[in-house]
Amino acid sequence: MPKPKLIRITTIPLSLEKLLEGQLEYMQDYFEVTAISSEKERLETLGRERGYNTYYLEMTRQITPLSDLKAVFKLCRFLKKESPAIVHTHTPKAGIVGMLASYLAKVPVRLHTVAGLPLMEAKGKKRKLLNLVEKFTYKFATKVYPNSKGLYDFIVDEKFTQLEKLKIIGEGSSNGIDLQYFNPDLFVASRNSLRKELNIPQDSFVFVFVGRLVGDKGINELVNAFQNLSHSPLTTYHSSLLLVGPLESELDPLNKDILEAIHTNPNIISVGFQQDVRPYFAAADALALPSYREGFPNVVLQAGAMNLPSIVSNINGCNEIITHNVNGLIVPSKNTKALGDAMRLMMDDDSLYMQLKSKARDLIASRYERQRVWDALLEEYESQLNNKV
Repeated sequence: MPKPKLIRITTIPLSLEKLLEGQLEYMQDYFEVTAISSEKERLETLGRERGYNTYYLEMTRQITPLSDLKAVFKLCRFLKKESPAIVHTHTPKAGIVGMLASYLAKVPVRLHTVAGLPLMEAKGKKRKLLNLVEKFTYKFATKVYPNSKGLYDFIVDEKFTQLEKLKIIGEGSSNGIDLQYFNPDLFVASRNSLRKELNIPQDSFVFVFVGRLVGDKGINELVNAFQNLSHSPLTTYHSSLLLVGPLESELDPLNKDILEAIHTNPNIISVGFQQDVRPYFAAADALALPSYREGFPNVVLQAGAMNLPSIVSNINGCNEIITHNVNGLIVPSKNTKALGDAMRLMMDDDSLYMQLKSKARDLIASRYERQRVWDALLEEYESQLNNKV
């Protein structure tokens, strides 16, 4: 008997590669899986390496109505030809394109995961437009999965869809964490060698940020807080700030003075996008993620699994993974002073730091181990298919 067809759609292949790493391969045991995304060459390479089918669909991350309509009709034709049992979308653009096309193609099970909402930081006409797009995405879906309690509550408060369409899979998270892969014991020897390679003093307290270097990730506040920390006479330790991720100046550029500081401050080390972030966690002492908005941030899971306490904004997702004064510190979003105070506290209070560090990995392991998340999603797929029989 042939396996049912499962189609997963993201706007760019990087989401398949990183945010859903390993998940599509796991689902291949139960479904015939096809991944749909933009960036044809990268998508096809990913499919060959991971062993699943791919279909190229040009999508942009900006608001481009004509291009989006073309993508909808092209995808609709493909779906009518393939007749999948399930279409499951991630990311806002893939969501509206994928759910509308699936609805038009009469796909029986149409699922959308909400892992972050850019509209949270939008205002005026743009916010109204993004709200409308989100409502239509959920209207065309048969089920919507916020990947955190905070996102669930936000969707309910905004009245984007009816309650019966909403569900959180497991404890949250879109993909969980691979604890064997993110294992600090594998990188004990590389801590000092990477610091030496990056010209970071061995006795420096290193804060690491992993993600896109853009405004709404809180990079402006982080760099300012770090510079204030470095210049403060109250600080007793040398500190370094390690930035791991690409600059994305076209969508949400950093302030000019922040860019200059990143390039000129010898204690700020920016290494760009890295395929493997584990050595950088191993070289660090704490994660700093002062983001304005998140869904359920993988980087906080990864840092915790690598035994790092985190300083995070008091926003959904972050404040579900981190418990204040247990496995990290929580600060108000967009608050440079509070962020700097938390960074200084974590550096200077050895007892507190060791207490936070001792809980970091255990709390992640007990809730977000990857196999748990995959099994919960598979159970949900089977439930949705049974409901359509």
